[in-house]
Amino acid sequence: MDVNTIFSYDWSYLLPEWIILGFATFLSLLDLFAGKRLGKTVLGWLTLVGVVLAGVFVFVTMNALDKPYSYMADMIRIDDYGNAFKLLFLAGAAFTLLLSIPYMKQGEVKHSGEYYYLLLTGLLGAMVMASSADLITLFVGLELLSLSSYVLVGLRKTSLHSNESAFKYVVSGGIATAVTLFGMSYLYGLTGTTNIYEISSRLVHASLAGYQFLVYAAFAFLAVGLAFKISAAPNHMWAPDVYQGAPTPVTAFLAVVSKAAGFALVFRLLMIAFFQVPGEAGRFFFEEGSLYLAVMAAASMIIGNTMALRQTNVKRMMAYSGIAQAGYLLVPFVPPTTLFFGEVMFYLFAYLLVIFGAFAVIMVVTRDQQTEELKAFAGLYHRSPLLAVSMSIFLLSLAGIPITAGFFGKFYLFMGAIAQENYWLAAIMIATSVVSYYYYFGIIRQMYMRPGTTEAPLAVPKGIGAFVLVLAAATVFFGALPGVATNYLQAQFNPSFNFGDMLPPEFQ
Repeated sequence: MDVNTIFSYDWSYLLPEWIILGFATFLSLLDLFAGKRLGKTVLGWLTLVGVVLAGVFVFVTMNALDKPYSYMADMIRIDDYGNAFKLLFLAGAAFTLLLSIPYMKQGEVKHSGEYYYLLLTGLLGAMVMASSADLITLFVGLELLSLSSYVLVGLRKTSLHSNESAFKYVVSGGIATAVTLFGMSYLYGLTGTTNIYEISSRLVHASLAGYQFLVYAAFAFLAVGLAFKISAAPNHMWAPDVYQGAPTPVTAFLAVVSKAAGFALVFRLLMIAFFQVPGEAGRFFFEEGSLYLAVMAAASMIIGNTMALRQTNVKRMMAYSGIAQAGYLLVPFVPPTTLFFGEVMFYLFAYLLVIFGAFAVIMVVTRDQQTEELKAFAGLYHRSPLLAVSMSIFLLSLAGIPITAGFFGKFYLFMGAIAQENYWLAAIMIATSVVSYYYYFGIIRQMYMRPGTTEAPLAVPKGIGAFVLVLAAATVFFGALPGVATNYLQAQFNPSFNFGDMLPPEFQ
C-alpha cells in the first residue's frame, strides 16, 4: 500500500490503543485537578470502563480485519496474532482492576490516581509490544510496560519490602534492557534494518556470508534479555522479591500480563527474525536455537519447583511457581509445531484464570491474618468453605490435576514435546510437576488439616467472593470442556498467525 501522509491510513484499527491512551491521559488530568474530591473507587471504575471499551473494539477489529494491516512502513502491524494477545492483556488488566478497587480501600497505596493510570500505561506498552513489527516500536512498548511496572511495584511507599523490591526490579530490569538492546544492535548491524520481517530475510545472507557466530550471539543476548520479562532462567531471581514486595493486584498483573507480553516478544522477535537462518544441520531455530530454549525451559522448571519447596511466604512461593510455569511455556518452542500457538494461548488463558483467582484469595486471607506466611491459610475451610474450595481448584490447576484447565494446558504442551521427540524435556515436565504437588498441597493441608487462630467466619467482600467463584467455575468448565476454548482459537485466528511467507509450507 502506497501512502504519503499519516492521513492516508485507516486509524480505526488502532482504536483499542487510542482508547487506553486517552483514558490514561484523562485520568491523570482528572486526578490532577479533582484531587481528593474524588473517591478512590471512582477512578478505578472509570479505568475499568476504558479497558472494557478497548476490548470491545478489539473484537470489532477482529471481525473487520481480513488481512494484516500495517502502519508507518510496517512498524505497527495489526493482525490476528496481536489481537489474540491484546484480548489476553485486556482481560488481565480488567481482573487486576477488579482486585484493585477493594484493595485500595485498605489505604496501603496513598496515590490511587497514579496507580490506575500507570496500570493503563503498562497495558498500553504490552499492546504495542504485541503489534510491533519493528525493533524501535517493540522497544518503546517494552520500556513503557517496564517503567510503569517499576513504579507500580514501589507504590507502597511506607513498606520497606516494597521499596527494596522496587529497587531490585529497576536494577535487574535495567541490566536486562541493556542485554536486550545489545542483541538488537547486533541484528541492526548485521542487516541494516529495524523491520523484523526484513531482518528475517537479511539474516540468512549474513549467516551465509560468514557472520554465523554473530547471528548466534544476537540470538543468545536477546533470549537472555527476554528471559527477564517472562521470569525464566537465567534471568529469574528478581521475581520472588518483587512478587513479595508489590501490592497483591500488581503481583497478579506482573504474573500474567507482563509474562504474556514477554511471550508475545518471543513469538514476534525470536521466531520471525531467526526462523530462516541456516544452522549446522538444518534451520538454526529448529536446531541450535531450540536447544538453547530447551535448556532455559528445563532450568526454569527445575529451579522454580525446587526453590518453591523451601518457601514459607505464599507470594514468594507463587513467584517460584511462576518461574516454573515460564519453563513449561517455553516447551512448545523446542522446536515449534503447527499447533504451538494454540498450545501457548490456551495455557496462558488457563493461567490467567488461576492466578487472578489465587491472588484474590491470598489478598483476602493475608489482609485478615496480617501475614503472608503459609500459616495464614490454617483452618480456612472452617472459616470460609467456598473460598477454601475455590483456592483448592486453583492450586490443583497449577499442579496439573485432571478436570481443571491447567491439566489440559500441561497435557497439550506435553504431547507437543512428545510429537517432537523431546522425551528428555517431557520427562522433566512430569518430574517437576510431581515435585510441585508438595508445595501446592502444602497450602491445601493448611486449609483443611491445620487449626487456625480463630473459627470466626472470614469477612469476604461480596465482589471478591463472586469474582473468585466465577474464576473457579471457569477453571473447572474449561478443564471439563477444553475444546470450547481451543475450537474458538482455531476458528478466530489464522493458523499461520499472519507470519506470511516467513513460514515454511507445513506451517501455512
